[in-house]
Amino acid sequence: MRHLKYFALLTIIAFTLHSCNLLSAAGFTSQGQPTKKVEGKLTSTTANSEVNVDHSQWTQLLQKHVNEKGFVDYKGFKEDARALDDYLNMLAKYDPNNDWSVQELLAFYINLYNAETINLILENYPVKSIKDIDNPWTEGRARVDGRELSLGGIENGILRKMNEPRIHFAINCASISCPPLIREAYTAAKINEQLDRVTRDFINGPQNDISPNEAEISSIFKFYPNDWKVNGKVDITGYINQYSDTKLNPKANLTYKEYDWGLNEQQ
Repeated sequence: MRHLKYFALLTIIAFTLHSCNLLSAAGFTSQGQPTKKVEGKLTSTTANSEVNVDHSQWTQLLQKHVNEKGFVDYKGFKEDARALDDYLNMLAKYDPNNDWSVQELLAFYINLYNAETINLILENYPVKSIKDIDNPWTEGRARVDGRELSLGGIENGILRKMNEPRIHFAINCASISCPPLIREAYTAAKINEQLDRVTRDFINGPQNDISPNEAEISSIFKFYPNDWKVNGKVDITGYINQYSDTKLNPKANLTYKEYDWGLNEQQ
């Protein structure tokens, strides 16, 4: 009996450790990274950070391989795989900390997420969907100062904790229903304007059909139901109305579009 209790205890401990690792990988922890919160209205500035990262390499790659609609030429990008590796290797040398501004941290992790997602597709190309790849969001892959962060960890454990829901329209999961990639890197100098632009473009784009009394909206709003706050309270309709050209009535009926996980590849 004593041996059975001992075995059961070891099983519980092993399961707990495994569960903690899964939670970390899936993004419920920050994986040791700083998670500064945006306080009040976000402004764009490079003046309040110990470090200002140069993301111009990423801008050059995006302008070369992403079109105006945000679709990606993965075949062409594959020819620039070494240039992408150089950019990711540059990011890997940094160690983000609380001496970095919230603007610099937002830009760093958004760019890291998007660049590593492109890299993941290139490593498995040709592929029809990111969901055809094993563990795309839970496997540690994004290198930061000797650590390997998962894509899920960057999104859920870091960016979502920074009190800036517009990040949902900046990070791209290589899928048709994802917010489009923009053709420039995010930077602390332009972060507020960039986030504002991609949010407006997404909400007023084809991913949402909005009329005053009803709207069929992106499943992104369903995936993260507690992120859409107005004056501290969850209010999806109110959040959309901040950016939508067509204003929803407070009691408008909301339904959600089916998410298309097909690869966001140029045809």
